[in-house]
Amino acid sequence: MPPSAIPIARAARLWPRGLLAALAWLGLGVLTLAWPNKPAGFSDWTFTTEFGLAALVVGALLLVPALVRRARGGRAGARLVHAGAWLVALPGLLALWEVFTAKLGLLPPPFFAPPQSLIDVAVEDWPRLGLSTAHSVRLLAHGFVLGALVGFITGVWIGWSRVAGYWVHPLLRFLGPVPASALLPLAFFFAPSSYAAAVFLVGLATFFPVAVLSWSGVAAVNRQYYDVARTLGAGEWFLVLRVAVPAALPQVFVGLFMGLGASFSVLVTAEMMGVKAGLGWYLQWAQGWAAYANMYAALIVMAVLCSGLITLLFTVRDRVLSWQKGTVKW
Repeated sequence: MPPSAIPIARAARLWPRGLLAALAWLGLGVLTLAWPNKPAGFSDWTFTTEFGLAALVVGALLLVPALVRRARGGRAGARLVHAGAWLVALPGLLALWEVFTAKLGLLPPPFFAPPQSLIDVAVEDWPRLGLSTAHSVRLLAHGFVLGALVGFITGVWIGWSRVAGYWVHPLLRFLGPVPASALLPLAFFFAPSSYAAAVFLVGLATFFPVAVLSWSGVAAVNRQYYDVARTLGAGEWFLVLRVAVPAALPQVFVGLFMGLGASFSVLVTAEMMGVKAGLGWYLQWAQGWAAYANMYAALIVMAVLCSGLITLLFTVRDRVLSWQKGTVKW
């Protein structure tokens, strides 16, 4: 290798954005440890040292793939490189959060807490927060699965049957847009328990978008598909299960995506009103005790949970619709 090519080869091994991310995390750690906190009341913010050390560790770990090209190989390395911009932005946002709360006190406690307060919540209150998350996942699973199943069957029925299209479709268009949370008092009055009422409301929020999109997908199937299947001797159930439903699946997954977002919002509302456990209940409890750090931790858990469920839904969609690869546009 000629001498002039050596600097180019060395530069090719570097990951500039990763190096910038490592320096940003190291800077966050130094800022947290070297700048004294502004006292909050009669005490200091706990876990400040741990937060600063954690930032230093993250920065040190990012130095390896930033300087060694081999460490960025494989699928994990590709994802790390793809997330490079976020790895730079995140410590910057955390540094601003830290400065405005713990260092300068411009955002007054207890309404605003620094990032290390989340570590305090995770260490001190993880049993209550974890149990609330488990209750919310159980409630969401029961309501979402029930609403999606009933909505899918109803949508396919409306799209296939003229009788259902005449009688059920107008009712669906008339009652469907009513927010599920508006029926909260009636649900808790008629349901045998608060949990059953919450399941009903979550299922109702899921039902409408899944039913509408399933009906739309079945109704939009090309009639020539049915003619070809009938020519080959297909019966009624074959046309529904093997022609109409597969062709409508892209629309069905759009309805599931919309239903998941609606059900999650209704879930939090229902837990705030009547259920004695769950993330919604935890939020209300934290607000009642002015434990705003706990409230922020619950909000982050909600965001991670909802984002994870959407990612899972997209993964299932990609596997189920792998035979339609290239035609799904959402």
